[in-house]
Amino acid sequence: MSSTKYRVVQWTTGNVGKSSARALAAHPEFDLVGCFAWTGSKIGSDVGELLGGDPIGILATDDADALMALKPDCVVYNPMWFDVDEVVRILSAGVNIVTTASFITGHNLGVDRAEIEQACRQGGSSIFGSGVSPGFSQLLAIVAGNACDRVDKVTIAESADTSFYDSPATERPVGFGTPIDDPKLAGMAAQGTAIFAEAVRMVADALGLELDDIRCVAEYAQTTADLDLGSWTIRKGCVAGVHASWQGRIGDRTVIDINVRWRKGQTLDPDWKLDGDGWKITIDGRPTVKMAVGFLPPPDFQAETIADFMVLGHIMTAMPPVHAIPAVVAAAPGILTYTDLPLILPRDIVRQV
Repeated sequence: MSSTKYRVVQWTTGNVGKSSARALAAHPEFDLVGCFAWTGSKIGSDVGELLGGDPIGILATDDADALMALKPDCVVYNPMWFDVDEVVRILSAGVNIVTTASFITGHNLGVDRAEIEQACRQGGSSIFGSGVSPGFSQLLAIVAGNACDRVDKVTIAESADTSFYDSPATERPVGFGTPIDDPKLAGMAAQGTAIFAEAVRMVADALGLELDDIRCVAEYAQTTADLDLGSWTIRKGCVAGVHASWQGRIGDRTVIDINVRWRKGQTLDPDWKLDGDGWKITIDGRPTVKMAVGFLPPPDFQAETIADFMVLGHIMTAMPPVHAIPAVVAAAPGILTYTDLPLILPRDIVRQV
């Protein structure tokens, strides 16, 4: 166990944020000193109670200045959407950030990326983005490439039946629920999954490649019957399947392909068959390396609803940035990816019996 305690602020307590906060509160290496809340009903509430447990003496607040005054080493930033102004404010105050909010290299932000770099220089701080996909899955592919003396192509293929993932705010932007003949549909998958272009950049950097182009090739499938997804319904004739392939190319050759195939329900046309839920990682080269990654609940896991089971996905998304906190705090200021950090280690989480 490390003798260093890192002062950490949790930023938001949505699904992923709750998993982050629980891990921070339970971990001997971290001292959870504050929590930012968006929702008015959460402000002033004890964080422990927001997490479904006993009070821990920390009240959620929307006062960012008060949180910065706590002099945290790091903010764990888990909002649904990335807010440049908010991030710049934190970094300029000299506080590091680890985040799951669609940030890997920052290149999708255009000119705002330079503003983030400047904030890092001003504050002597760093920002690191990950999650399970993109993020952790790319790290696994990079590690797999270490077994090769030649790499011809890296493919990371994610497939999932997302019927029980009830999040229209994040799914509509990629095309779900859009009429299959809507002319706006063509570019929606590329726009909604653009963070995977940053993941392609990171893998290319790990391989020492200068790419000529990064492009998205998308396909859609419609449902032949209405799909009730809980808080919303996808109507017959609308998109219930999205496939997006982000391709890093040198000349006319694809050397990196990070793709996702998501489907909902059993009435899809065309009826895409999934090769299980999870990720298939292939390093074509000498030798060719293949890896299959999925997740299952532990033996003591109790789930009464689908939402309970979805907590496992939230944990997988939350934990890669949390584990990276010590390395990010120790790193030089700037925008960091896995290529800039030492191997991240899952310290102090072995179950004690």
